[in-house]
Amino acid sequence: MEIVSISQYLKVIGRGARGSRSLAREQAADLFGKVLDREVSDLEIGAFCLAMRIKGETPEEMAGFIDATRLRLSSIPSSSTVRGTVVLPSYNGARKLPVLTALLAILVAERGIRVIVHGVEHEPGRTTAAETLSMLGYTPRLHPDEVQDGVNFLPIGSLSPKLQKLLDVRRTVGLRNSAHSIVKIMNPASDRALVVGSYTHAAYAVTMAETYSLIGADALLLRGIEGEPVADARKMQEIASFVAGEKTILQMAEKSVLGDELDWPSDVTAKATAEYIKEVVDRRRPIPLPIAEQLRHIEETLLSLRNDVQQSL
Repeated sequence: MEIVSISQYLKVIGRGARGSRSLAREQAADLFGKVLDREVSDLEIGAFCLAMRIKGETPEEMAGFIDATRLRLSSIPSSSTVRGTVVLPSYNGARKLPVLTALLAILVAERGIRVIVHGVEHEPGRTTAAETLSMLGYTPRLHPDEVQDGVNFLPIGSLSPKLQKLLDVRRTVGLRNSAHSIVKIMNPASDRALVVGSYTHAAYAVTMAETYSLIGADALLLRGIEGEPVADARKMQEIASFVAGEKTILQMAEKSVLGDELDWPSDVTAKATAEYIKEVVDRRRPIPLPIAEQLRHIEETLLSLRNDVQQSL
């Protein structure tokens, strides 16, 4: 493959936090496409990752990156036998607190909704949702055509090997890059689906919300625990929905902490987390209130999405 240069873009985005400028959506799509296709040198890919890390992505740039990603994504076929599809991007995993992404996935699927969890299978020093799902008997789908009703986990490499390679750049440079933001926003399904997005810092909430509006996304947005798309079981967080990009605040954040009432495990290993999840699913333990409320908001937003689809026909 012939190597091309992206120096014209690096000159714009690579002048530091104060001197850099933002790209238009079309420029961002062209740049990200070249990076994903590896049409540029490894040195320039590293420069791109670091420049965007320092500057930060704008909603226009994120929309352009999504445009490029969609063209290079193996999409998941639609299903006519379920109430809808919910997408749970899982790329952070547990370090200090138990991550209950797998619990949310199972509870959503119990309601006749197809669930697609995509992410990394293993992450050094963390417990991933994939590992917890494996403990619960869910094996990864290795191709989008293998997706069925119920709970499905797909490694990101099965959706986009190119995105997987860009995510892996983190192991070389030691920092996250734009791909880590894209995977939390993109819809890998061939039709409309509800993507549950999560953020770790307030600034990301603004960027993600504006990006959802720009691309006309169907999404739920909250500050999930440990950066995962499941509500923090210790407290009620703000939750916003987006249907065709239109934002609605569904739940306001509360300052009170519910931690004293929790009986979740202090051990964040996949085994301990899976055992706790099984007890909740079997109703031997209560569903934590913030997750129960998130589940309700998911169902309500899916209903709004279906109504919007019907009105557009």
